[in-house]
Amino acid sequence: MRRRIAPVALAAAITVLLSACGSGGLPGSPAESSNVTTITWWDTSDTVNEAPTFRALVADFERTNLEIKVDHVSVPFTEARARFQAAAGKDAPDVLRAAVDWTAGLAKAGLLAPLDGTEAATDAEKLQPQLIEQARYDGKLYGMPQTTDILALVYNKGLFAKAGISKPPATWNELKADAAQIKEETGADGFAFHPQGYYAMPFLYGEDVDLVDFANKKITVSSPAAVKGIDALKSLVTAPGVARLDTTDDGYTNVMQAFKNGKVASIIQGPWENANIFRGAAFADNGNLGIATVPGGSSGKAGAPLGGHNLVASARSDAAHRAAALKFIAFMTSSNAQTYTAVKNSTLPTRTDAFTSLVSVNLGILGYQKVLDSGRPRPALAEYSALYDPFGADLLKILSGQESTRAGLDHVGAEAKRLLPDFADR
Repeated sequence: MRRRIAPVALAAAITVLLSACGSGGLPGSPAESSNVTTITWWDTSDTVNEAPTFRALVADFERTNLEIKVDHVSVPFTEARARFQAAAGKDAPDVLRAAVDWTAGLAKAGLLAPLDGTEAATDAEKLQPQLIEQARYDGKLYGMPQTTDILALVYNKGLFAKAGISKPPATWNELKADAAQIKEETGADGFAFHPQGYYAMPFLYGEDVDLVDFANKKITVSSPAAVKGIDALKSLVTAPGVARLDTTDDGYTNVMQAFKNGKVASIIQGPWENANIFRGAAFADNGNLGIATVPGGSSGKAGAPLGGHNLVASARSDAAHRAAALKFIAFMTSSNAQTYTAVKNSTLPTRTDAFTSLVSVNLGILGYQKVLDSGRPRPALAEYSALYDPFGADLLKILSGQESTRAGLDHVGAEAKRLLPDFADR
């Protein structure tokens, strides 16, 4: 049996850890100063499940760096990239929490400051190499990975067992069969899907295809393999035992509530929802949460996007604000800060030395750590993240029956060609 840390002991350890973020996380000691520099940090994390942890870290940073104040601003994830690109002068933040696939595009546009040789990158060699690579563009480092993540099939072990299913499905066809069986035996829906482009990527990877073939400079989102993958998704979401597709503005929240409360047995989700899931009635016993590699497609392969967030520094900051921003990035990506974040938010650290005993007892983190090997890094292509917008828009039309898979993906392919004129069509 895995040794668990008692709640009281864990709370005490977290308190000590937070105080250590400032005292031992970084070299140097705070200096009293009447010349205070105020930097702005745009935080794209979930305001309920994640941001409170970051507010605590910001407060600790300010206590140990009296010459710096941090204006911690929560910005909706769906708006942050466009707002950052449009911001100018004093409206631009000094630090942005950027999704890993934003980094290349923002760097190409000249909006980010390189971090090589700066205080922010002092511990770069202690971070996981593949994550550092995702933070580079054109040979330069533009971000420090704060968290990493991957999509997985998360499931209710109790409902699966009640339906007589002993293991998670290895293929989409197995998931379809399991969903019908769970519905029949338990009354709960066997699976629910959030119709967003990012969540559909495992269906492409299951056919061993991506939106583009970066190495060969080809657009592949409209290829036969991609059509096959999305057809598999379309077949799944209309199958018996699968929850009706929720395309409303509250669809994501509704899917999460249904899963947390035991009305849905499985979903595709990432570790950023661990803390939220564990607050649900169905997971009062954290051990009831199963985390497995996403099912595979007809290619025999299974995979999900290797994601996460980098802290990046704006190229538009002046020297004083840039220096303060780099110090803040170093603090927020330190071993102590990452351990604290992992414990509080149940998210995966990016540093190997942050996987401490406090982290290793978290069942959510352990589950996702085991499936990280199935992650596929996004290509270092500046335009890649922009492909998600047309892909997501047409995916919704495809799944709701407004257009065929072929017509929808052809439209996405045309948009990709507009963004990538040097890439060959399928």
